[in-house]
Amino acid sequence: MQVVSISSLKGGVGKTSVTLGLASAALAAGAPTLVVDLDPHADATTGLGVRPSGQTDVGRLLRNARREDLGANIVPAGWVATASPQVARSTALLDVAMGSAYSGIYDRPDLGRRDQRRLSTLLSKVTGYSLVLIDCPPSLNGLTRMAWTASNKVLLVAEPALFSVAGTERTMRALELFRREYAPELQTAGIVANKVRATSNEHAYRLAEMKQMFGDLLLQPTIPDQVNWQQIQGAAHALHQWPGESAHQAAGYFDELLRSVLDSGRLRSRGIRR
Repeated sequence: MQVVSISSLKGGVGKTSVTLGLASAALAAGAPTLVVDLDPHADATTGLGVRPSGQTDVGRLLRNARREDLGANIVPAGWVATASPQVARSTALLDVAMGSAYSGIYDRPDLGRRDQRRLSTLLSKVTGYSLVLIDCPPSLNGLTRMAWTASNKVLLVAEPALFSVAGTERTMRALELFRREYAPELQTAGIVANKVRATSNEHAYRLAEMKQMFGDLLLQPTIPDQVNWQQIQGAAHALHQWPGESAHQAAGYFDELLRSVLDSGRLRSRGIRR
């Protein structure tokens, strides 16, 4: 079971959109997947069309991680009910550990080592998934460290813009320090450039800058700015199920990105290029 944290130090870069795009690609591929919504805003839970019926959210499960049963509190994504017949006949499984504002009690800078293992404890009790995607809050506080402790890999999301690139550089340094102190086996799945506008000279410049700074950690393909993302997410639909050539092309980008993430290797200790 591969556990991948989707992280960003800066908000607004489309971290949750990337999580949902990867979840859609995994569903289309028939890969049994669990999405853990660790962001207190719980936008991934909303975008996945979750309809709970008495299950406990992940924040409250974390409070009593040793006693709680995550498997008994997961909720099927609403996407599965509207999946294509081909997907429905496959081994497709897309479940959600629901997010809530309650998890914010752990998003503090002084989270201890024992508390950092709460999510690992919950995930150790679940089976049947080939992939777990953790949607992290846009910070490097306790919840993100909790997610990184539970993960095999970390995928960073950035926009090709000045502040986002600078934030990604800081996140890379924080990830390396965390790996040295807490998780020597933690890998990076790379950096995905999101919301890319092909007609923007600024974006072209920043992409070249990112390539120089991060080398082959900058994944291909980059994800273009999708004009109908808000409509797709507002309807709580999978990208791969949305009609139109634009959505079909974007779905192909996420299929390729998912393969890149799953095939990514260990973070090399060569530092960030200057």
